[in-house]
Amino acid sequence: MEHQLAEIREKIDAIDNQILDLLNQRMVLVKQVGNLKRSANATIYRPEREKAILDRLNQLNRGPISPQAIEAIFLEIFAASRYFELPERVAFLGPEGSFTHQAAESRFGALTDYVALSTIQSVFESVETRRVRFGVIPIENNREGSVHETIDLLISSDVRIVAEIPLDIHFTFASREDRLSKIKKIYSKDIAFRQCKKFLDEYFNNTEVELIPVESTSKAARLAAEEPQTAAICARVAANIHRLPLLFENIEDSTQNKTRFLIISKDFNNAKTAGCKTSIVAKLDNDLQAGSLVRFLNDFYLAGINLTKIESRPSRQNGNFHYWFLIDFDGHAEEEHIAVVLKKHQHRIKLLGSYVKLV
Repeated sequence: MEHQLAEIREKIDAIDNQILDLLNQRMVLVKQVGNLKRSANATIYRPEREKAILDRLNQLNRGPISPQAIEAIFLEIFAASRYFELPERVAFLGPEGSFTHQAAESRFGALTDYVALSTIQSVFESVETRRVRFGVIPIENNREGSVHETIDLLISSDVRIVAEIPLDIHFTFASREDRLSKIKKIYSKDIAFRQCKKFLDEYFNNTEVELIPVESTSKAARLAAEEPQTAAICARVAANIHRLPLLFENIEDSTQNKTRFLIISKDFNNAKTAGCKTSIVAKLDNDLQAGSLVRFLNDFYLAGINLTKIESRPSRQNGNFHYWFLIDFDGHAEEEHIAVVLKKHQHRIKLLGSYVKLV
């Protein structure tokens, strides 16, 4: 057996050598692209180009590697390539070890210069003032609903949506204690307690363990790492950062727990490609003219535009009840049938961006 293993490993080493050589060849070309983009002051991050590459590779793939593995491998290659072209600073809703941090790394890789900020508003301000090139913020969870602060800031800020990041949310139970009977306190964010209620009921229902809500699951991991007889419900990345042993993984009630994050930037436009979605906000004088919302939405219906989301937010401009509507729909803003509708209502809408549809 050892002889056979040695032969197989030798072949693997030879393939690894080829992969390394090809990656270096790729980086030479990437550097040329970076030089051209730098001379034209163009953006390095092009999510629609990355999506097209992944689609092409999946069409060529004959296995055994899965589409998920291809995406994971090449997203890291893309991230390393962007860093090689031109390092760009990315802000995210912190702290380090949060799910937003995990979402940011899933698209920009581990080499990027990250800035963890304490509020969603701080992320928007850093993008607007160009202190960072990109920002990553949560927009909605499929169990808890939308993040209203993000929607309000999309309405009031001068930024564009670059891409969306759907992320499966998995919670871990981490502690330095090796037995559950020793645990007296559990730290986590209030939303995590709600989303892991079944686990808590099953393992701690008949105990006097105190559930202590904190600002973030990352802080929960830090506290559990510092205090004896405590544990944290947190993201795996937070437990890793604070060197906190994992006792249980995937303890969330629902296996379909997902959060959608947005990448935002200043003055950014994605090229028109297939498989896009567009986000806009619209302000209608619905309290002054009966049926204004119905007529507005009917124009999308008549144009064959599929609306995927509509949500209202108060305009806060005066004491009356005026509303902004966040609307997502399939297609790119530059497609002819969409452009006609948007132009008709240009005095009522703000285009937030067209970007590759992932959810």
